[in-house]
Amino acid sequence: MKQLTPQQKRFVIEYIRTLDGEFAAKKAGYKCKDLKAFSLELLEKENIIHEIKVHLKQQIESLNVPKGYVIQKLLQIAEFSLEKEDILDKDGSPTGKMKLRDSSAGLKALESLCKYLGFSSPAEEEQYHEAKIITISNLDDNKI
Repeated sequence: MKQLTPQQKRFVIEYIRTLDGEFAAKKAGYKCKDLKAFSLELLEKENIIHEIKVHLKQQIESLNVPKGYVIQKLLQIAEFSLEKEDILDKDGSPTGKMKLRDSSAGLKALESLCKYLGFSSPAEEEQYHEAKIITISNLDDNKI
C-alpha cells in the first residue's frame, strides 16, 4: 500500500479529531478552491481509509474498557429506566397509577446489550419459522 505523505498524515489526524473533512484539509495545509470536494476525494483513497482505521483502532484499544464494565452499565441503565414509579398529580401526590421511568432509554439499553452480546445476528433475523396454531377444536394426540 502506498505510504502517506506528511500532509496526508496531518489530514488523517485532523479528520479523526474533528470528523470535518474540509477543516482537516485546511489544517493539513491543502490549498484549493473547493476544500470540501478535495477532502471527499482524499477520503475515497484506499491508503487514507486504511490509515484512519488504524488510528481509530489504536484509540479504541487505548481506552482499555473491559467488556464486563460495558455490560454492567447497560444493565444498570436498563434496570433503572424500566423500574416503575408513581404518577403524581399536579400537587405532587401519588395518583395510585404507575409508569416506567424511561421506557425508551431502557429498551435502547437492552437492544445495545443484545447487540453487544451477539444475541441477534443478521442470519438469524432473516430466518422465519412457520407458526403452527393449535386450538381446542383441532387438538388431538397426534398434534401434541
